[in-house]
Amino acid sequence: MSFFMGLFMGTIVGLLIIVAFVRCENARSKSRSQLAATIAAFARMTVEDSRKLLPPPYYPSWVVFSNRQKMNWLNSHLTKLWPFIDQAASELIRESVEPLLEQYRPIILSSLKFSKFTLGTVAPQFTGVAIIEDESEGVTMELEMNWDGNPSIILDIKTRLGVSLPVQVKDIGFTGVFRLIFKPLVPEFPGFGAVSFSLRKKKKLDLTLKVIGGDISAIPGLSDAIEGTIRDAIEDSIMWPVRKIIPILPGDYSDLELKPVGMLEVKLVQAKELTNKDLIGKSDPFAVLYVRPTRDRTKTSKTINNQLNPIWNEHFEFIVEDKSTQHLVVRIYDDEGLQAAELIGCAQVQLKDLEPGKVKDVWLKLVKDLEVQRDAKNRGQVHVELLYCPFGAENGDANPFAASMTSLEKVLKTGEDGNQEVENSTSLAPKRREVIVRGVLSVTVISADDLPAADLMGKSDPYVILTMKKSQTKNKTRVVNECLNPVWNQTFDFLVEDGLHDMLMLEVWDHDTFGKDYMGRCILTLTRVILEGEYRESFPLDGAKTGTVSLFLKWSPQHVYRD
Repeated sequence: MSFFMGLFMGTIVGLLIIVAFVRCENARSKSRSQLAATIAAFARMTVEDSRKLLPPPYYPSWVVFSNRQKMNWLNSHLTKLWPFIDQAASELIRESVEPLLEQYRPIILSSLKFSKFTLGTVAPQFTGVAIIEDESEGVTMELEMNWDGNPSIILDIKTRLGVSLPVQVKDIGFTGVFRLIFKPLVPEFPGFGAVSFSLRKKKKLDLTLKVIGGDISAIPGLSDAIEGTIRDAIEDSIMWPVRKIIPILPGDYSDLELKPVGMLEVKLVQAKELTNKDLIGKSDPFAVLYVRPTRDRTKTSKTINNQLNPIWNEHFEFIVEDKSTQHLVVRIYDDEGLQAAELIGCAQVQLKDLEPGKVKDVWLKLVKDLEVQRDAKNRGQVHVELLYCPFGAENGDANPFAASMTSLEKVLKTGEDGNQEVENSTSLAPKRREVIVRGVLSVTVISADDLPAADLMGKSDPYVILTMKKSQTKNKTRVVNECLNPVWNQTFDFLVEDGLHDMLMLEVWDHDTFGKDYMGRCILTLTRVILEGEYRESFPLDGAKTGTVSLFLKWSPQHVYRD
């Protein structure tokens, strides 16, 4: 009996073990399948996807997902081909860069040309390649390149005093990303009609200048002037969006050439909480702005002396050639007089984020370096107002924004006779500078929320002073006693003579029996209300830890005339 009982129990236990083992294996298989699916999903993730999953405070700034593939095979072949590439490339570079050297030639020189140009015996090394996915009808490839070259480059320099100086360019160290565009794609071998190439990103460019048989430092400022000229020539000859087109098959490839596509209107409004660079007093900030950093396209603001919260209210215009890749760079410097200006901080805005015809008002955080985003130090913020206006289609079609154009847009885009103008890079910019907009600005101060306490009892007695910057016309709301969330609902009208260049300044004060305490301010340009006609919005108070002011603004144009 015990034998059968043991056999029965053993069978039951065995079956239970088998069932448990099968269930365990099924669970492990399901877990492996889920893990494989998760890993596959991570493999498809982009940097943008990862930033959506992790909030900014927890996203390491050093994390970079590279999609570039190694190119050891190309480097080995390039070393063999380099002597022949050197001969062809040297002549091509010389012909394209030499005219630009003359264009950017420093005023102290009468002539600046190459007397010798070869790229040397050291071939560049390609460290990675990536295929760029975009919506264009072509194939775009980017090659990352390092080059510590030994070129033989001699500049024949003549000063205005008649002195000739042979200057050698040596010890070139270069790191950058070249872009190749195979476009258009055609049903003929090799499958594309032309190749366009450009320097997409210039990460590093180091070089040394030496006068053959002399010391270049003997002439003050000459070395910096020549080096700046070389950098400008490179920027203007091959730096993206400039591109060189090499036809492979016969055809018209003029559509691949660089063309202006729009105008970027930038209003440099103000900055706040700038880092003080002076030991005595405060910094004297000014701004440098550019879309392409060539000498003739870089704009510089006026200097505001002894101020860490400067107000500029300056307007600039920039030609845009490729909205999808270009960006606006703003660099804030401290003016040091005769010494070189010291960088306070810089910021940039991607133009692809701008909606055509719509004003974008942004505060940009200043950083030390645009390439290295690991700057935790507070360097201040800069306030800019942006408006991107695309040029009209070349086929003469009507402006796509014409159906919803406001009065200001019609003025900016319409000629004296009232007919729609054909927009282009030569006619649009000058007409904008001539436009003056006059009208009445109605400002309704609705309310404020979460104002800081200014009294000992934890309350405030707030009121608002409104000032038009150019005319210094002022109005004041009533005082609301013992309230951190006051409601005013008061409307004030201002006659504005030049709406595109004026500003509205609002200051919130706490009323006291024996004086007043400053609580904060906000500064508004009039561009948006002129374009939209009216709008309502809450604005944060600068200079206050908390608090917003709710406003309703309305624009009533009187007449528009040309200066």
